[in-house]
Amino acid sequence: MSSRKLVIVGTGGTSVDIYDAVLAQRAAGNTTFEPFCFLDDTPSRIGQVHYGLPVKGPLESARDMADCMFINGIGSPNNFWRRDDFVRRLGIAEDRFATIVHPTASVSSLASVGSGTAILQHVTVSANARIGSHVVILPNTVISHDCTVGDYTCITGGVCLSGNVDVEAFCYLGSNCTVIGGRRLHTKSLVGMGAVVLEDVPSNAIVVGNPARFLRAVVPTEVSR
Repeated sequence: MSSRKLVIVGTGGTSVDIYDAVLAQRAAGNTTFEPFCFLDDTPSRIGQVHYGLPVKGPLESARDMADCMFINGIGSPNNFWRRDDFVRRLGIAEDRFATIVHPTASVSSLASVGSGTAILQHVTVSANARIGSHVVILPNTVISHDCTVGDYTCITGGVCLSGNVDVEAFCYLGSNCTVIGGRRLHTKSLVGMGAVVLEDVPSNAIVVGNPARFLRAVVPTEVSR
């Protein structure tokens, strides 16, 4: 079976990490995907070579790449709540999004992982965990048993979710934060670096510290506390 061409959306650090994961897959003998190019809206990057791959054009260029698969690496504390906008702008069907799992990651056979999701180095996804679509999970994160991670969520490095944590869609979990078992992070919430979450986090809230406390809203709308 021939490799499918893979287009990586964005040229930032997470996109490069995803590219590296695909290279690691191929080095391990998994040739499902062949890195083809990056897409990026930054005019100065279009037409350049980035880590050995061409930057073919802006996001809308995806419509002209009928023989390619795609994965989105765009997502930061400044825009995570609208990651679906980047995916929507590609204008392609859901079945054309790849799922990438780094060969050093451990994903339980009893877990499920959605399309367009990237799981990077040394991540552990335990039994009965359910990972949604277009999720990014950065290195050394632990997703314990029976956790749920909603679509478009970004989980950065070293995060630990204890059992039965429910992370809703469009969340952002900062490096090395920890969430105690049985808690819920509501839609579009952000957990700061190193925070220890002992209570549910309301929608559109930023929480920081140990124990985690409300800091401010993600975007300027009313937040229930």
